[in-house]
Amino acid sequence: MIELLAPAGNLEKLKIAVHYGADAVYIGGKQFSLRARASNFSLADIEEGVKFAHKHNAKVYVTMNIVPHGEDLEGLSEYLEELERAEVDGIILTSPYYAKKAKRHAPKLELHLSTQFSASNSSTLNFFKEYGFKRAVLAREVGLHEIALIRENTDLDLEVFIHGGMCVSYSGRCMLSNHLTNRDANRGGCAHSCRWNYLLYQAGEEVFPGYFKMGSKDLQGLRAVPELIDLGVKSLKIEGRMKSVYYIATVVRVYRMLIDEYIKTGKIKDFKFYEEEINKAENRATATGFLYQTAGEDAQLYESSTQPTNEFLGIVLDYDEEMGIVTVEERNYFEVGTEVEFFGPNLSNTAFFITEMYDENMEPIAVARHAKQIVKFRVPFRLKPYDMFRKTLLSNV
Repeated sequence: MIELLAPAGNLEKLKIAVHYGADAVYIGGKQFSLRARASNFSLADIEEGVKFAHKHNAKVYVTMNIVPHGEDLEGLSEYLEELERAEVDGIILTSPYYAKKAKRHAPKLELHLSTQFSASNSSTLNFFKEYGFKRAVLAREVGLHEIALIRENTDLDLEVFIHGGMCVSYSGRCMLSNHLTNRDANRGGCAHSCRWNYLLYQAGEEVFPGYFKMGSKDLQGLRAVPELIDLGVKSLKIEGRMKSVYYIATVVRVYRMLIDEYIKTGKIKDFKFYEEEINKAENRATATGFLYQTAGEDAQLYESSTQPTNEFLGIVLDYDEEMGIVTVEERNYFEVGTEVEFFGPNLSNTAFFITEMYDENMEPIAVARHAKQIVKFRVPFRLKPYDMFRKTLLSNV
């Protein structure tokens, strides 16, 4: 069975990912992980997250994918032992030394080769299999035809990025942040310098009109999912530990629905529906990366980020079936008269006009403008905790 693997930058995002259909989540601890600017998990958080995930039949993998220097070895053995005690399912590694230590101090942890290692052929994968690795996250630069060849020549589990950010450097091994901000991207300090606005000059003359970006469009591989399933790929991975709960819910939900439809029927009736749904997240412009061919200029992000077509308004905390009143936590401004769309793991997109609103004490209010404000209003259909609602941004459709 194919695994849908989602990112989680904190406990709330982990729970959202699992509720919206992820079979597994990957998280980072306070040490040994890239994405230092994500909230990341303390050991207590990891233990709680694993218990929640396992209760819902999902797995948890912990990233330990930095390129370690000498000082990055301190406390390694103890950390691995703590992860095993917490019943983490696997760890994602770049360093062979980390793998050696894991086999000695935490032998129950599955070893997954990180995409940072740029694995792009079956011989590399078979080499790491001899050292105890069970899975490899393939380099994003590998196309479908190469994945097919790799699958034929190794029985190591294959994990493939299917959605999210693409690094301008090979498999994320970039030095821009080191040179421009004195932050080591390969030790968790990426400043996303490739996404800054640059003015391009040569010999004092402007050679590119306006601002120039080095970064690429995000990967969006919806149409590749059936082929990847048929090839025997083990896991489809979504990038984005620093993304919002709304982004994670939207993207995980779309891929969950698409995967389930293909497994159930052997075909996808309407790819356009899924593409329109995924565009409701806060995406940059998207392309198919290297899946079908070498990424060209059409995969480059020359302009500012694409504006989302929808705005996330809030998340459901509770629904009183007897009274027909939903309690929500506000995330963006809305008011009486706003037309919203509810959605959830088991809730189809459902439009609704808000005609009255109340605060947490059931006092009437006209607007919800404060971050995480508790708001109540009547809804004539059943809702569940973690369902969400949004509104269409007409100017961006």
